[in-house]
Amino acid sequence: MEMVKALWAYRGFIVGSVKREFQSKYRNSLLGAAWTVLNPLAMIVVYTVIFAQVMRAKLPGVDTTFAYSIYLCAGLLTWGLFAEITSRAQNMFLEHANLIKKLSFPRLCLPVTVLANALLNFGIVFGLFSAFLVVSGNFPGWAYVALLPLLAIQVLFAIGLGISLGVLNVFFRDVGQFFGIFIQFWFWLTPIVYPANTLPESVRPWLALNPMASLTAAYQTVLVMGQWPQWNTLWPTTLLAFLLCALGFRLFRKRSGEMVDEL
Repeated sequence: MEMVKALWAYRGFIVGSVKREFQSKYRNSLLGAAWTVLNPLAMIVVYTVIFAQVMRAKLPGVDTTFAYSIYLCAGLLTWGLFAEITSRAQNMFLEHANLIKKLSFPRLCLPVTVLANALLNFGIVFGLFSAFLVVSGNFPGWAYVALLPLLAIQVLFAIGLGISLGVLNVFFRDVGQFFGIFIQFWFWLTPIVYPANTLPESVRPWLALNPMASLTAAYQTVLVMGQWPQWNTLWPTTLLAFLLCALGFRLFRKRSGEMVDEL
């Protein structure tokens, strides 16, 4: 409760930080916030052109390039949110070292700012994608509501992992370098570009060890098939998300004083 009160007292600082970062990101840019949409759109087009003919016949219930594009969007856009939160959070204390040393403010404002910026960028892109689904007649109907708890689980997982990495990265700078490489492998080990049924039978059980695999499959079930996800497959990821949040906040509370000396 004290943590919430402290963050609420500094809500102006958080809002101002989010606003400044968003504006500085697109300052002196002719297209401005349009780059938020163009970057993932370019990736989707590339993957669609390269993989559509190979993968579309292997997607259950999907037999068109257009549907495969929706399948890609379901995975790529939500993965982008996860990657942005974790990648930014792991460096947030290092990037704001001068601010931490000079000003007295709740340090948890930094992960909240990272999360708010990531959700703002995601909201712009996913909002346009949702509008496209409506216009094209591919809106999933009431199953769309299931995206809210899915996003909640993903955000908890990402911010818990991000805070843990952020604290560790202050003391062990190799953590950030390693995670930058690891997340690239993580992407390709998650069924985003390819469906799980293209993997060998002996490999598929190992997907249960990938917390993002079940989340991605749930997003794809909702947005491609218009069906409710299988909630029972998400409890390991949900449990891990809460454990990582607990670990992250514990590390932060124990090491927050020492971090100032290491920055």
